[in-house]
Amino acid sequence: MKQGIHPDYHTIKVVMTDGTEFVTRSCYGVEGETLNLDIDPKVHPAWTGGTQQLMDRGGRVSRFNSKFGGLFGK
Repeated sequence: MKQGIHPDYHTIKVVMTDGTEFVTRSCYGVEGETLNLDIDPKVHPAWTGGTQQLMDRGGRVSRFNSKFGGLFGK
């Protein structure tokens, strides 16, 4: 390996939004630093599914289903 071209890879402590902690290796900060997360997989709708529901009132989904509804079989 070439010397001096790789980032400093060290251990840091990560604190999740609910207060749980874990230690991992990262290039973030310096050795022993703490990374406090504002958003993590336990609370973010992208990972939890959220409460958003598909609302289609004669829009794209309905047009797709009317055009290709029998194609896939039910």
